[in-house]
Amino acid sequence: MLRSKLFYFIAGIIFLFASCNPKEKKVSPPTDSTSIEAIKNAIREYPDSLILKQNLIEAYRNEGAYDSAIAIVDKEIAKDSTSAYLWNIKATLYFENNDTLSAANALQHAIDIYPLPEYLVALGTVLAEIKNQKALQIADNLLRSNKEKHGKDAYFIKGLYYNYLNDPKKAIVYLDSCLNLDFTYMYAYREKGIALYQEKKYEEAIKVLSRGVTLQNNFDEGYYWMGKCYEKLNEKNEAIQSYQNALLYDKDFIEARKALKRLQQEK
Repeated sequence: MLRSKLFYFIAGIIFLFASCNPKEKKVSPPTDSTSIEAIKNAIREYPDSLILKQNLIEAYRNEGAYDSAIAIVDKEIAKDSTSAYLWNIKATLYFENNDTLSAANALQHAIDIYPLPEYLVALGTVLAEIKNQKALQIADNLLRSNKEKHGKDAYFIKGLYYNYLNDPKKAIVYLDSCLNLDFTYMYAYREKGIALYQEKKYEEAIKVLSRGVTLQNNFDEGYYWMGKCYEKLNEKNEAIQSYQNALLYDKDFIEARKALKRLQQEK
């Protein structure tokens, strides 16, 4: 089952580069600090600056050089293995590099050190994707700890798990529970749309996804799955428009671009 950008959801939870070490003195890097070499030069001048090292990790991340980014995090973890923050960053990098098991392991380290609910939500989401039943345990723990605050995430994790398990009926039950608690939960709209797509209820899926893109008109994945549904209904013009809408908001949406090209060639 395609999840072209599931991690955008997870990264929003666990990628905390905006934070910084409160004990660290403020460092003003060079104005051209976005360049990797400039950041390296600044680090030579301020070798203890976590902020600059985070900038370098982010620069490598933006270039897709995940091995280099992870190597920096590993060096920092070797200095302080009890930093949940560093394990959290490592988890993000692993997941973006399609190493789900290593991401889950790093997140578990972060949770063992400092069990933030946000880390638990992220780990539950990661485990749901690999069909690990521990995702359901995490969701239940979140419900028990504070249903009012974490219920929507807990139900989303359960819905995601059952979607990956190819049990769309059960997935829809939990996704509806998520949306009942928060009707703006975009990824629940996507997952419910996917579940209905699996059940071949394409028109119903379009209605659900349409609600999502109405609430957030730049919801590119909503448009993408609408396009897939329209294709199944043999409504090619609507499918083309949906894929174009997806690309309008994310020009790098590879799956949408491939689908659009294929349909345009068929016309």
